[in-house]
Amino acid sequence: MLSLTCPSVDLSQSGCLGRRRVRPPWRSSAARSVGARCMVSTTQDDVRSGGVATSVKPAVSSSGSIQVSSLLEVVSADIKRLNENLKALIGAENPVLVSAAEQIFGAGGKRLRPALVFLVSRATAQIAGLKELTVQHRRLAEIIEMIHTASLIHDDVIDDSGIRRGKETVHQIYGTRVAVLAGDFMFAQSSWYLANLENIEVIKLISQVIKDFASGEIKQASSLFNCDATLEDYLLKSYYKTASLVASSSKSASIFSGVNIVIGEQMYEYGKNLGLSFQIVDDILDFTQSTEQLGKPACSDLSKGNLTAPVIFALEKEPKLRKIIDSEFSENGSFDAAIELIHQSGGLKMAQELAKQKAEVAIGKLECLPESEFKNSLEGIVKYNLERID
Repeated sequence: MLSLTCPSVDLSQSGCLGRRRVRPPWRSSAARSVGARCMVSTTQDDVRSGGVATSVKPAVSSSGSIQVSSLLEVVSADIKRLNENLKALIGAENPVLVSAAEQIFGAGGKRLRPALVFLVSRATAQIAGLKELTVQHRRLAEIIEMIHTASLIHDDVIDDSGIRRGKETVHQIYGTRVAVLAGDFMFAQSSWYLANLENIEVIKLISQVIKDFASGEIKQASSLFNCDATLEDYLLKSYYKTASLVASSSKSASIFSGVNIVIGEQMYEYGKNLGLSFQIVDDILDFTQSTEQLGKPACSDLSKGNLTAPVIFALEKEPKLRKIIDSEFSENGSFDAAIELIHQSGGLKMAQELAKQKAEVAIGKLECLPESEFKNSLEGIVKYNLERID
């Protein structure tokens, strides 16, 4: 049985204006050392039964690039239904909290995480011969979006981010107290609906995700400006903060389809490696896109001392970079110099290769699924992610 606490991390498969980050007063020298590690290994409303759905290739644009909207078209009706249900699930007891939650629900986004739940649900339901998704499948997707939204609200508070997807963040509009309470409220609501699914395996999986979010934030906060952080540390933190949700929700979707445990584990590994690949790509884009493109300040991770894959790779090649980061960019021009060294070192290229390796593993895990438009979309999402850095 796969450990839910710490994932195995297989490394073999594996113009910015900065601002100085003040070292937190609680951050001792001990916190800079590497801590103890965990070493463990268009609208289709029904699922066809009695045969395999027509196989289609993911739609591409005239330029040849994959269009994520086309990939999600096969579950567009499911996503539309989800959007209609989200507000009702939040409830209306406290208008301020509801308004804060709606701020981020309405800030755009592709609903990619619940879409993945629907795609895995429909792909695995074919194996089980289900004609339609269950109530549990749909509620799972709604819970996952609520958990993701709650985590974004809290992330923005912790990072003091004023912009999310090009719009003001919840705490920027309503203040930190309301933002924290709104995130807590959504975590609590999602936990209530999770318990009512009455499936102990899924409850354990998704509850672990919420714990992983906290572990990831603590791990990140305790290793700011730590040039001794390893790639293994980075991947574990990325699992906690990003991949855990995708992995556990993918496996949970397969559980509600009633397929065997082997397929469930394959879906878990698909989600884990897709999530890691997505995080690595996001961290690359932080160095290569503008604030307007990102919808948030560019190079913000480095300015706050959060050392991501491109930086970790660059530190292996550029000794000067360690000195600059250790100084927390105290000298004029040092932040820009650090960015230049990261580009020159090939750190971005090495991170890109790591993202591709994780993507290849994810695609390989889909071999257990029958050919269908849903499987094609699951594969297409992996490829779409890589196209963001091509």
